[in-house]
Amino acid sequence: MDPMISIHPGATKEDIRQRVWQYIEENNLANFPRPVFNRIPNFKGASTACTKVSELQVFAQAEEVKVDPDKPLEGVRLAILQAEKTLLVPTPRLRTGLFNKITPPPGATKEQLRICSSSQGVRDFSVPVGLDAKVKVDLVVVGSVAVSEKGFRIGKGEGFADMEFGMMASMGAVNESTVVVSVVHDCQVVEIPEELVESHDLTVDYILTPTRVIKTNCQLPKPQGIIWSKLDIEKLEKIPILKKLRALEEQMGKDVTLGVAPAKAEPSQAKKPTARRPRQNTQKDVGEEPKQAPKYEQGAVPQQKSRQRIVRVRKENKDAGAGGREGESTKAKRAGTMNEKGFEESSGDYSSRPKIPDTVTSLYLGGIPPELRVSELKTMLREKQAVPLRLTWQGAQHRAFLDYTDPQTAEEALTALQDLSVNGHELQVELAKSQRRTRKRGPQQSRPAQHETKTTNQGERSPSSENAKEISQNVEG
Repeated sequence: MDPMISIHPGATKEDIRQRVWQYIEENNLANFPRPVFNRIPNFKGASTACTKVSELQVFAQAEEVKVDPDKPLEGVRLAILQAEKTLLVPTPRLRTGLFNKITPPPGATKEQLRICSSSQGVRDFSVPVGLDAKVKVDLVVVGSVAVSEKGFRIGKGEGFADMEFGMMASMGAVNESTVVVSVVHDCQVVEIPEELVESHDLTVDYILTPTRVIKTNCQLPKPQGIIWSKLDIEKLEKIPILKKLRALEEQMGKDVTLGVAPAKAEPSQAKKPTARRPRQNTQKDVGEEPKQAPKYEQGAVPQQKSRQRIVRVRKENKDAGAGGREGESTKAKRAGTMNEKGFEESSGDYSSRPKIPDTVTSLYLGGIPPELRVSELKTMLREKQAVPLRLTWQGAQHRAFLDYTDPQTAEEALTALQDLSVNGHELQVELAKSQRRTRKRGPQQSRPAQHETKTTNQGERSPSSENAKEISQNVEG
């Protein structure tokens, strides 16, 4: 059978990934989560392909099976649980260990087993398996972006499947004869040049698609452990269990010398797909934390997050324009939302936040210690009776911004917060840089500029000081 996707000579692994992702999106061959860029695609027909795993002789003989947490492999995980075999699933991005053992409740129904095979199962029905556990994995099932009939495999580019197999080999859980299966759409079976396959890459013995079962007879060896020279200190810091394994192998006298972190590509060199479909929902794969999908080319659909912000702004403008001023029901709805939350909270770069009315005055809160939580700061502001209209939290930068409805309210808050401290450490409170006349600290040296009440294009007047205080009371709840 000829491949559905042609791969041009000299293509890199990333070229092949982008080609497959783009083909699946253009031909609408995937279910949620969408788009499929930077994911193991949840292709249409995945459940049909997964049922074929029970046709393999190795499946009938297997007792313990390790299955990746990708969404299209849910059918395989369900088949394993229904066959009363031991199911092992890697922990999300290997952050808390190597893998978890799924333990369904006694006498579980098919629906309960279906839940156990999903992301909820990893959270609610699993126990961790450590590096020192005596585990013998008989079958490994992995997701792929692309595979070849010769058994060569390309993942989404982060190397977790390769590392997981290498770590299992180091702990004696797998060996060269352990069978590896991948479940993909027919279009994901492509020609992969052998020169792209590296020593740490995992190869596959069987490929399951909605229409075929392919035995690859791959002759290339599988990873026999972690090749430390392929890793760098940055990767090691992100995956604690790798550090533990490295320490164990160092004690055994093995060479655990790390490689050098590769230079990061310039932004202009990053590859982009020509088009992609907007995200349809926010449901994730089992434990999956996908990277942000590539940006769009000119003329393609904008990112969903930006589009939602545009829609929200337009809706507010529409409310304000109906009848010349914003309706009382809209005001009440907003006040009710703030009253429930106590604060309207946002995050990100202060300079890039949405434009706010001219009467709103912002305070800068600096010197925030790393141990302080945003919830604790909110409590402190309530105790000082200085609750803002909106709080922009930037804990990583040890700062926050507090928006108040007008200069007078901001000045009162500035005075109230002058002695604000955490564990004896006084915080820096002053007008935001864009609004103060001087960098000197204190209410007498940096009084907010007095804004006149302005009229909007729709004829709506900004809130007066009395209204501003009333809003502040509503925010405080």
